[in-house]
Amino acid sequence: MHKFRFQDFEIWKDAIRIGGELDRIADALESRKKFRYAEQLRGAALSISNNIAEGSGSTSNKEFQQFLNYSRRSVFENANMVLFLITHGHLPAQGSEELLEALDRLSAKILNFSRSLGR
Repeated sequence: MHKFRFQDFEIWKDAIRIGGELDRIADALESRKKFRYAEQLRGAALSISNNIAEGSGSTSNKEFQQFLNYSRRSVFENANMVLFLITHGHLPAQGSEELLEALDRLSAKILNFSRSLGR
């Protein structure tokens, strides 16, 4: 099976794993007829790994860094969505802290990876 460059990146693997967790939350939201929240969460979750993958196909590190910035911004969008869902009673605070910590770690990893491309 063909392997793409991005499949070796730890940040992409983390984004896929966290995206799966966010997708499960979206499934639960849909079952409670919170379709708009589910759609927004899924889109933002997928955007993290999509931008890492898309950027890895860039012809320059500067362009790749732009896509990594988009990916990192999507991490923040997801963190906001999780916090919104907790605040409005759609997601339990207990257990969500681990997801928020994972998002925070991923943000730092993406930033560090991006900075390494600029060296």
